[in-house]
Amino acid sequence: MNYFLTEEQEMIRDTARQIAEEKIIPVRAELDEKEEFPWEIMKVLAQSDMFGLFIPEEYGGLGKGCLELSIAVEELSRACLGVSTTYAANALGAYPILLFGSDEQKNKYLPDIAAGKRLVAFGLTEANAGSDAGGIQTTARTKGNEYVLNGTKQWITNGGDAEIYTIIAMTDKSKGARGASAFIVEKGTPGFTFGKKENKMGIRASSTRELIFDNCRIPKENILGKEGMGFIVAMKTLDQTRTGVGAQGVGVAQGAFEEAVKFARQRHQFGHPIISFQAIQHMLADMAIQIEAARSLVYSVARCVDSDAKDISKESAMAKTFATDVAMKVTVDAVQVMGGSGYMREYPVEKMMRDAKILQIYEGTNQIQRNVIGQAIIKEAAKKK
Repeated sequence: MNYFLTEEQEMIRDTARQIAEEKIIPVRAELDEKEEFPWEIMKVLAQSDMFGLFIPEEYGGLGKGCLELSIAVEELSRACLGVSTTYAANALGAYPILLFGSDEQKNKYLPDIAAGKRLVAFGLTEANAGSDAGGIQTTARTKGNEYVLNGTKQWITNGGDAEIYTIIAMTDKSKGARGASAFIVEKGTPGFTFGKKENKMGIRASSTRELIFDNCRIPKENILGKEGMGFIVAMKTLDQTRTGVGAQGVGVAQGAFEEAVKFARQRHQFGHPIISFQAIQHMLADMAIQIEAARSLVYSVARCVDSDAKDISKESAMAKTFATDVAMKVTVDAVQVMGGSGYMREYPVEKMMRDAKILQIYEGTNQIQRNVIGQAIIKEAAKKK
């Protein structure tokens, strides 16, 4: 379909696609097998100004928005979800600074982020707090001109490799979610260490580690916004970035679909290519319909985000949920179309299916997204009475 992209947007898409095809596809299997962090690809993305897409020009970025970022993420995800997660998680970690940082904080951190010199990570999830942000146990206590952080964050993407971390911690546990605050913590700060690198089912090129805070002291000026704003920081950030997760779903689904079509044209049974069989055609047709519907929704919501719409929680949850459910369905179906070949690591759809599962889980499970959508529907209905 024609999504009426501008010349600049098409250039961003073409640049991301070229990087995906020339730099990512040749090494994706090796990165997955070795669980190797894609530093060389991150350098290429930095040289291509891809890290600065969503950063304002005054801080060295390109001043683009959610749609441009989604376009880039989609193309990278078409090649390797592990690599695209590393890239997209950088935006997830940077958005709290972009949305809630002071002028001093933005001037200090955003230029290096835009240049790709320092990666960023976002620390919200804990062993007993993910969907339930009010269950956060990590604390930040004031002591003189500092905050002292204690606690552990779990399953943090880019953990250990990023140099800048935006962390949600409790400054007043008695207030529940309203007692959470957001902070910037730099790698190398005394008392801030990392757990082991997690061994995952998918997105194995992406690093996932625990963040451990043991009397970690940070300056008071490292708070984002004010005390008690941590939950708002987290939710507003996720409203911006969930469209990117939807774009990941579109990308990996597109990649799997293309592999399935290519295989179905080459594989012969009963004297004919299997793409000539109606059963296969119907599977491919459903895959194509679902991908295009998901892309349309993701792009539409991204444009809504860029229009500065006030409340986009429902729409961003819809984009994330639908597109990532499509990703799981399409990758599973791609394996089915390819049969035994699809199950083998010689073909990329096996990896794509493993990778796709995380999209239904991180940045809020799809069950939680449906809760968000449901609550929004209830509110809308109440207003109409």
